[in-house]
Amino acid sequence: MKDRIANFSAGPAVLPEEVLREAQKELFNYKGLGLSVMEMSHRSKAYQEIIDDAMNRAKRIMNLGDNYDVLFLGGGASLQFLMVPMNLCPEGKVGNYINTGTWSNTAIKEIKKIGKQCHVAATSEDTNFSFIPKEFKLSENPAYLHYTTNNTISGTEFKYIPEVGDLPLIADMSSNFLSKPMDYAKHALIYAGAQKNIGPAGVTMVVIRKDMQEKFNTGLPTMLSYKTHIDKGSMFNTPPCFPIYMVGLVLKWIEDMGGLAAVEKHNIEKAGLIYNVIDNSEFYRSPVNTEDRSLMNIVFRLPSEDLEKKFVAEAAENGMSNLKGHRSVGGCRASTYNALPMTACQQLAEFMVEFEKNNK
Repeated sequence: MKDRIANFSAGPAVLPEEVLREAQKELFNYKGLGLSVMEMSHRSKAYQEIIDDAMNRAKRIMNLGDNYDVLFLGGGASLQFLMVPMNLCPEGKVGNYINTGTWSNTAIKEIKKIGKQCHVAATSEDTNFSFIPKEFKLSENPAYLHYTTNNTISGTEFKYIPEVGDLPLIADMSSNFLSKPMDYAKHALIYAGAQKNIGPAGVTMVVIRKDMQEKFNTGLPTMLSYKTHIDKGSMFNTPPCFPIYMVGLVLKWIEDMGGLAAVEKHNIEKAGLIYNVIDNSEFYRSPVNTEDRSLMNIVFRLPSEDLEKKFVAEAAENGMSNLKGHRSVGGCRASTYNALPMTACQQLAEFMVEFEKNNK
């Protein structure tokens, strides 16, 4: 699309052009029904088909069977920081967490706020989260192990799935969800805010293995109980209808691309263009261990904060937006989620080379 910028936002993030075009076509009159999805009753047959299709596509893409439930909830991943321990950490048990950045740290704070026992099984906090721990130590009586597969702010990504045996493994996959093939079935519960890789802001996908229902705590507030939403098929209350519809379109786009293997190949090539500039420069610097670098969020520094401000400003003037690093860490960040076109990364890589020449 000639009239669109190269959008490197960490979220809400770029969406596939094909998806936007399809949504635009159906916005006013969905499949000849004479109304928009935004106006449609969530109790209608047409909407039930939309949400069922999204659920089925998600499980198909992740190679999961009928032993998993897919939920579409509100509240973002931030609400899941609370719902996970409320539902799955009973009295006498300990929630175990690997702390690799701001969002896993926030999840740890949430479990403590509700008086549940918490154990940090591993952390990289003492190095400003510049690496992914390769070992972890569980507490006695662990309820589960929780980890964040990709760290949006610090720019690190797990390249392995923690081995925990029969212990429930829980993953916040918000910022690299469905970006590559992996053994999703090793997880008891996965959650991901849609707004980075699978849709617009406003809906969170939660994938739960059915046997976890036996472990759910009882007596919880209705809306904070996973059982409520499983029993009602995400329809206990009015769900975020239009964002779910958009997620379904993105999932179809992933399948049409050739699935997660094709998606990963594309993501490796895109990120490689930018990392190659960084690695062949004494001007740009990555604060992240090379082996732990994220394919989704590429963080880098320039020789001074003034140059970083200039870089972000000039990039914006040249049609590349949202390259400023998170306010908590500074620097620069290029988020290269699934839907970001290869041409955007090529444009950024060329700009980085030229900027270095002009500002040494």
